This record gives sequence, structure tokens and C-alpha cells, in this order.
Amino acid sequence: MIVVGLPDIFSPRFISLIPEQRSVVNEMMNEGVILSHALAEDRSNLWIVMSAKNKSEVLKNIARFPLVRYMKPQIKELMFQQSATFILPEPSLN
Repeated sequence: MIVVGLPDIFSPRFISLIPEQRSVVNEMMNEGVILSHALAEDRSNLWIVMSAKNKSEVLKNIARFPLVRYMKPQIKELMFQQSATFILPEPSLN
């Protein structure tokens, strides 16, 4: 898990990079690299659960983020991560 501290005040440059950041996060989720991504209501922290073999791989993945220079990441190794899975209902052919 990566606990990311964010700046107290978002500069115009920071704000302009948010769409690109979201795109990279979505791409990494589709790749199975990011398992979950959450933002605190006060926008002070992000929590990211990432699948990686080691800390070096986590750092390499963090470096892909457009907002990396504004982030203060702390890497916490997890023993396991469990979450509820959203399952779509079976479509009806009627």
C-alpha cells in the first residue's frame, strides 16, 4: 500500500495534470498494477494498493504518475489485501 501525502494548496500546474494522472491510474488498473485507489475527502492523502514484486518495482510504477513530483509517498508492505468485488448481474436474453 502506498500512502501519498498531497500538497496543502494545489497549484494551477498540479490541477492541470489531474486528467493525465487519472488516465495513468486507469491504465495501471487495467494492467492489474493498481488494485485500488482512494482519495481522502479533504484531498490531503491518496491510498493506493499496488501489486508489485518488490519495493523497486513500486517506485518504478510511482514514477509513471504525472503528479509524482507533488507526492510524498510512503510504502507500506501488506500481508494481504481483501476487498469486495463488484459483479455485474447476468444479462437477460428476454
